[in-house]
Amino acid sequence: MSMFQFRCLAACSLTAALTALFAGAFAQPVQPVRADVIDALMKQSLKSWGVPGAALAIVKDDRVIYLKGFGVREKGKPAAVTADTVFPIASCTKSFTALAVAMLADEGKMDWDDAVRKHLDWFRLSDALADANVTLRDLIAHRSGVDGHDFLWYRAPWTLEERIRKLGKLPLGRSFRSGFQYQAILVGAVGLAVGKAAGGRWEDFVRQRILTPLGMKSSTLTTVEAKKISDRASPHRSGRGLEVLPWYEITEPDPAGSLNSTARDLAQFIRFQLGDGSWQGKRLVSAEGLRELHTPQILLRREGFAKAMNPETHFMSYGMGWVVQDYRGKPLLMHGGAIDGFRVHFTLVPEARLGFVLLNNLHETQMNLAISNTLVDLFLGLPAKDWNAYFLELQKADVEEQKMHALMLRKHQQRGTRTSRALPAYAGTYEDIAYGKARVTHEKDGLVVHWSRFRWPLEHFHYDTFLGNDDVLIDTPIVFVLGPDGAVATLRMLGRDFTRVGN
Repeated sequence: MSMFQFRCLAACSLTAALTALFAGAFAQPVQPVRADVIDALMKQSLKSWGVPGAALAIVKDDRVIYLKGFGVREKGKPAAVTADTVFPIASCTKSFTALAVAMLADEGKMDWDDAVRKHLDWFRLSDALADANVTLRDLIAHRSGVDGHDFLWYRAPWTLEERIRKLGKLPLGRSFRSGFQYQAILVGAVGLAVGKAAGGRWEDFVRQRILTPLGMKSSTLTTVEAKKISDRASPHRSGRGLEVLPWYEITEPDPAGSLNSTARDLAQFIRFQLGDGSWQGKRLVSAEGLRELHTPQILLRREGFAKAMNPETHFMSYGMGWVVQDYRGKPLLMHGGAIDGFRVHFTLVPEARLGFVLLNNLHETQMNLAISNTLVDLFLGLPAKDWNAYFLELQKADVEEQKMHALMLRKHQQRGTRTSRALPAYAGTYEDIAYGKARVTHEKDGLVVHWSRFRWPLEHFHYDTFLGNDDVLIDTPIVFVLGPDGAVATLRMLGRDFTRVGN
């Protein structure tokens, strides 16, 4: 997603503009919504999207006014989803890490504008300007210039520190602070800095300073802990029917995405986010520190996919673990999370003291946004719109676009061509400075790439280009390049050139 940098003057201008735009936004009282209306909405949405189970919490005026589970924890089994069913919250973990920084900033142990190396002396970026100036704020607001490189964390065997060190060897995707680029691994670096500043570990700080005070007793920080809880949802994926998936394993706490929780627990977190930083008479963070989390740090360009997913929005920006935007003239804070077979969504309407948490157990569904928009419309008395139908149409268009992309790829295939060398000549070890070693083997059915925890059987496409396919990669080009001597020298995949090593 293309973005541009937002420095001090621009941020002040945006804040003033939003203040003027939203003045009097809640002159009318929030509408009462009956529980049976929400029940019907949830049941219809589960049916429309084919979601096995979901849990919803609604907070209003510092009270949990709705808390309920729907459907089943796993297809074909009777156990129902409840308000206490555990789901992974994936990227919504980032809001907990941001809150931890705000707490330590109150204590003078760290500051948003601290150089990252003040806390992690080994931290490096390849670009000299970024390396010398990158701060904790840059990392949590995703404006470092480093591309996503999601395959360096997704199903990866490396520790969090190893992943961060690998990123430091890669060129920036764009110039430092010039735009928003979602970068999960570097949020992990912020978490490591939290642990250093606190004199311990990120997971201990979050547990002791956030989860325990808020009474989030069922929340855990790894899948190892989550699997000890019997009331736990199973992940699902649709395609050829509804398939039950294994839980995505996170054995090491990850400040960017390892938290697991329930609708009941998260309702307390949402209550806290809508407050002034105090909880049951005790201050956990300053009001100023909490506001900083919700303050725009960098603009998000509203174009392409972002525009289609937010048709009632004019301004979008990223704060600290939150997307800050307008919706039908009302200011919102939102964040989503997704991991294999699950999706979660947080929505805050601060001026109405209203917030939602939605958890469900189906991969790549947009039910969450449909429910969020519908609930905002209901509570704020806005004109009704069939958001299920809208997002289902977008999903259908996306599927058609993917089919068209596959057809176009095949259309450009040079049929009847052969590889430059016999297949055994491509077998060997290839290495990238950051992505590490990839091994290519020649097996009975052809070539296979082994990298990270992936195994990709290759389909010959044309010349020295192959396609990799599995449950993650779909028709992904993997290209071999010969050297001047005619030997296979380079393997191109995942946007990187792996150089052959040894014979």
